[in-house]
Amino acid sequence: MKIWKLITVLAVAALLTGCDDPFEFRWEESPLESTLYSLDREELYTPSGYNLLERRAVVIESPTTEGRWDFALDRRDGAMYLLPPRSLNVIVDGRPSRAGIAPIPQTTFEDVREAPADTLLYTTREPVPLELGTVYVIRTFEQGGRFGQRCFFYGKVEPLEIDLERGALLFKHDVSPVCNDRRLVPPGS
Repeated sequence: MKIWKLITVLAVAALLTGCDDPFEFRWEESPLESTLYSLDREELYTPSGYNLLERRAVVIESPTTEGRWDFALDRRDGAMYLLPPRSLNVIVDGRPSRAGIAPIPQTTFEDVREAPADTLLYTTREPVPLELGTVYVIRTFEQGGRFGQRCFFYGKVEPLEIDLERGALLFKHDVSPVCNDRRLVPPGS
């Protein structure tokens, strides 16, 4: 019985002396640049989808991808589009993907600090026109978090170069690794 009292006293003392919250997830902004290629290109197995949380381009046609991507690039009617997975009828874990794209026009990457709370702003079923000068907030497909809960993660994407002729997109992106947190910058930034 005495050992439990000692552990309790030490735990309370640690909390009162300013020990860090063991459940707090610390992260730093770390934007990266990536390139995607349009789905309509003749070359097979070029990366046309992106998994934002894993920060990697994916080949949508590959069986190992299993629908675990957040947006794809396509070229239609002389324009480029971001496609949410559900626009291609993607199923993840037995249900339609709920990944979404919310365009924030006439803004900069640095100015977008929080994902929209209004779920109606996220397009989940239709192609989203791709334009320079617009930042796209991405809600990832639903996936497991660190403690076993179901999570959406939020990130932002800014087109840097849209090459319609080549069917290519160079973009800057970053993502919050915190489950269901709409902040796109670390706390205190």
